[in-house]
Amino acid sequence: MNTLALGPSWLDPDYLIQTFGLIGVLVIVFAESGLLIGFFLPGDSLLFTTGLLVTTNKLDYPLWAVCALVVLAAVLGDQVGYLFGRKVGPSLFKRPDSKLFKQENVEKAHAFFEKHGPKSLILARFVPIVRTFTPIIAGVSRMNYRSFITFNVIGGLLWGAGVTLLGSALGKIEFVHKHIELILVAIVLISVIPVAIELLRARAQSKKNPDQNAHGDHDAPGTPARGRHAKR
Repeated sequence: MNTLALGPSWLDPDYLIQTFGLIGVLVIVFAESGLLIGFFLPGDSLLFTTGLLVTTNKLDYPLWAVCALVVLAAVLGDQVGYLFGRKVGPSLFKRPDSKLFKQENVEKAHAFFEKHGPKSLILARFVPIVRTFTPIIAGVSRMNYRSFITFNVIGGLLWGAGVTLLGSALGKIEFVHKHIELILVAIVLISVIPVAIELLRARAQSKKNPDQNAHGDHDAPGTPARGRHAKR
């Protein structure tokens, strides 16, 4: 199966799977789930393509085993992100921008976490970039560890197994085979819609309340509230 490279060849799901196999998929899922350097990786389209290749016997592994390993990698990735956030703490918000790190991404994830609470660990799984930083923010905010584990596992299961099974199910449809490039592009576009909506909403909010933003009347990202999410 030849797919359209979504950007550089090393971001094309088909290229990544053919080059690195299932191990590569698991490493990418792990990195994108909680390592700062993994935010740019193609998680959704990669899992969809993995499921499709399994159902077409081009990836020779049982589907149940692939799903189980993907979920495990996703859960462990979030776990590492949480522990990193607890160790680094608020200093993460003071880290200078670089080619791979943007303070803006941390602030978006912080706002997402504060808005949705513990369930953000589930919702963020389906939002690129945010899913990488949310477990880290949960650690920074010292979210109750038992709650974190619960929502982490649920989110990893719904995203990891869910998107892989979706690829497997749709992979049996002839239309998907003939238009796989368009399908993958559509997945990428759909996955970035929440990010675009949040950006537009934040921009509109800043225009409505310029004075509030200028004087910093709201909680500063550098001092994340521990409130209802904190470990007591």
